[in-house]
Amino acid sequence: MRRPRRRANERDINETEAKPKRVLDPERARTRTLQRAVKLLAAKPRSVAELRERLLEKEGTDDEAADYAIAKLSEYGYLNDAQFALGYASARVRQKPVGRQKLARDLQMKKIDRELAAQTLEKVFDETPEPELIDCAIEKRTRLRGRPTTRQETKSLFDHLLRRGFSYDLIISKIRALSSAELDEDEEIEGDAND
Repeated sequence: MRRPRRRANERDINETEAKPKRVLDPERARTRTLQRAVKLLAAKPRSVAELRERLLEKEGTDDEAADYAIAKLSEYGYLNDAQFALGYASARVRQKPVGRQKLARDLQMKKIDRELAAQTLEKVFDETPEPELIDCAIEKRTRLRGRPTTRQETKSLFDHLLRRGFSYDLIISKIRALSSAELDEDEEIEGDAND
């Protein structure tokens, strides 16, 4: 004999009524929050705002406990937005050639302050200028797909570079240079064939 099934909303109402919210004493909440913060940072580096957001997701953590954990970790040198932003941006540029716009969006997603992000971008692109990065991106793309020969392939390369975060003007100048170099090579080949 089967029991009649309850609807989902009835079950949810009954479960929420049955479970009272646990109240932790402040000292225990700070200790647990600090331990969770250490685990989160051990998994991957995070910005202060990103860590705060993750800590506050957990039940039993309040603003005071999150502030305590962040202050302790900053005091120990485990949390530093300037170091995090520079390390993250440098790694992104080394990993795949990306432009200033994409890297700025990535830093914004990591909840880095705009002013700090601007300083970080200056440092990173002073070390590796954007024209060098776009040359690497073009070289890699042409190695994989060959040089663009049709208008559609050129547009595909343009779109790819735009998604990588390079500026419109820089992309146009590089694609024009690539096209003119291709025309020069074609003229040389035709000239050699006529000789």
